[in-house]
Parts: sequence; structure tokens; C-alpha cells
Amino acid sequence: MSRVVPSSFAIHRFEEIDSTNTWMAAAAAAGAPDRSVAVADLQTAGRGRFDRRWEAPPASALLCSVLVRVHLDPPARHLATVAVGLAALDTCAAAGAAGGLKWPNDLVAGDQKFGGILAETDGRPSADGSVAIVVGLGINLTWPGPPGVGATCVADVSGREPDRDALLDSFLLALDPLIDELGSAGGRARLQRSYVDVLVTLGRTVRVELPGESFEGVASGLTEFGHLLVATSSGTREVSAGDVVHLRSATQGGQEARE
Repeated sequence: MSRVVPSSFAIHRFEEIDSTNTWMAAAAAAGAPDRSVAVADLQTAGRGRFDRRWEAPPASALLCSVLVRVHLDPPARHLATVAVGLAALDTCAAAGAAGGLKWPNDLVAGDQKFGGILAETDGRPSADGSVAIVVGLGINLTWPGPPGVGATCVADVSGREPDRDALLDSFLLALDPLIDELGSAGGRARLQRSYVDVLVTLGRTVRVELPGESFEGVASGLTEFGHLLVATSSGTREVSAGDVVHLRSATQGGQEARE
């Protein structure tokens, strides 16, 4: 793997921190530049979607957050997450752990999760009109998570232990041009097409769990805003947020794969 990090990234390293996203959000509010990065050996208050806890033993995962300052209207801001996901997938594939994305932002190998992404923004434009988006990434490198969660890690998928620093360097190298793509309509269209290409949820029978209800159907497509389209017996529904469970076929024992 390449160890050359683009000079556009400013990396801040921590042995222990509450949350790289929390630190980076504060740094963004204080004026930190585009492509600032926080990376930690251990997070004591790491979190995923819906404020779920994200915990891993020290140095067993790649835990980082990237600040992206972009001129994007709200409907297109999901593409900052897409850029991070695509770069992470390319990097893990180069390390021998090929996978895909489970909607909206999980890295999976087969039906086993090995990483997750959390993007946060206050939505307030700066003086130049750009918006600060903090995109956090966690990748299981040598620890797949506690027993019974159905997760995996790069070492288990690839058969070898990855070099965490080299993985970070390669991730940033892959991410740099994808952040540039956010700045043009053509680039954003390419990111959206690439997202569809790696989204393993499409074509799957899924159960969508929302507050107060759940329903099943086939994940049939994606809107330009990154919302999932699910074809049900009563028509197609558009899902902007929620838990999506991949349902396996009867030949796979009727088990489920979920976040």
C-alpha cells in the first residue's frame, strides 16, 4: 500500500479520545480547514447511527473523522458519505478484504459488517458559502466485535493482519480525488453511479424498521438524494432513514443479516 498522504490533509493523532467526530466538529466550528483529519487508537464514546455506541479494543480498528468543506445543497450532502465509503472500500479491497456497501453506510463482506460511516453537519454555511461536513469512519481491522453480532474484520476476510497506518494513508490517497468530485455536477453524478454499483442492498429482499412500524419488500432503486426505494405489495416506498435488514432466502436457513 502507498504511504504517501496528499499534502491537502492535516492529520491530528490521538492515543485516546472520546469521539473523533466530536473533536472534529469542535475543530470545524473553530475554523479548521477542509480535509482536516482526526485519528485515534481508542474512542471512549464512539458512536454510530442513532447514537449507538461504537467500541473496539485499543488499536484494533481504524477510527478517524474527516472534515469536508463543500458547496453542496442539502439533498446532495449524502455524497460526502458516499465519497468516504467508496474510498474505504477501495482501500480494504487492496488489503485483501473486498466488500460492498449496505444502505445507507455500512461496509460489508457478504452479509457481515466490518465498518460504518457517520456524517454530521450543523448545516450552517461559512462566509464563503461552504458547509462543513464531518464524516467519521470506523473499520474493524483485527477484532470483529463481540460474539453474536454477525460482524467481521479485515484480518478475518483477508487472512492477514493489516497495517493500520498504511491503511489510513491509502484511504486518504483514495479519498482526495473523490472529495474533488463533490465540486462539480459531473463529479457528483459519477459518485452517485459508483454508489449504486457497490450498493449490495439493491435487489435484496429487506425489512425496513421505522419508528412505530416495519415493512418488507425488495430494494429496487435509489433516488438522486440517496433515499432507498423499496417495492412492496402495496406500492413503492421511499426510505430516507431507518434500519434496513437484509433477509436471506430459505436456502440460507431463514436467517437475517442486519446492522
